[in-house]
Amino acid sequence: MDISLIIVWIAIVSLFAVFGAYYAKYYGRPDALIAFYVTAIIFSNLTAQKSAVFNLGFMEFFAPVNVLIFSITFLLTDIVNEKFGRAETQRMIGIAVFAQVAIVLFTFLIIKSESSPFFQNQLAFETVLGNIPRIVFASLTAFFISENADAYIFQWFRRLTRGRHLWMRNIFSSLPSMLLDSVLFMIIAFYGVMPIGELILGLTVVKWLVGIVDIPFMYLARAVLGRTESIPNSV
Repeated sequence: MDISLIIVWIAIVSLFAVFGAYYAKYYGRPDALIAFYVTAIIFSNLTAQKSAVFNLGFMEFFAPVNVLIFSITFLLTDIVNEKFGRAETQRMIGIAVFAQVAIVLFTFLIIKSESSPFFQNQLAFETVLGNIPRIVFASLTAFFISENADAYIFQWFRRLTRGRHLWMRNIFSSLPSMLLDSVLFMIIAFYGVMPIGELILGLTVVKWLVGIVDIPFMYLARAVLGRTESIPNSV
């Protein structure tokens, strides 16, 4: 996948976040943003096993192909944090954790259920879904730590800058959180299975590219939502 296609893909995925912001503006609540957030996380868990080549022009990197979808969760976290505060952001994270636990249970039940005589794809099911519990555990651990770190750093920068410089808190909360997420996820999910050092590097670089490309979409989402009148004091 070359750099132009990567940027187009990021833009398309990020526009869903802006549409969610329109919903939040119209109804005064972040339901659509939360729904997209949970969707991105669940889909990422289901597709995490496929790695892809990302050609950034100066170098090729290898990373799970779902990185362009999962990385949008950091933008969604910042959008909800910016408009609704850290408490609402943590509620969104809690909903996503609940959904991931349900996915593990559903996956176990589906794999262990006895197949009908004419169903010939049991091995394919086990290949695709069999590693889901480990991936979800890795995702839950990395996701819970990194997303809360993102929310905390975002609000800290927001108070520090007195609500100014949105790009600064968006970048400086997302980039370290993305690195933390990449390291934790790859070690827990794929240690002993894949070359995690190479994948951590590729995953982090592509996530950072997403974080940079997402800056205009963060401003667009805030323009849609409108400015928050007060800066939350919660930390």
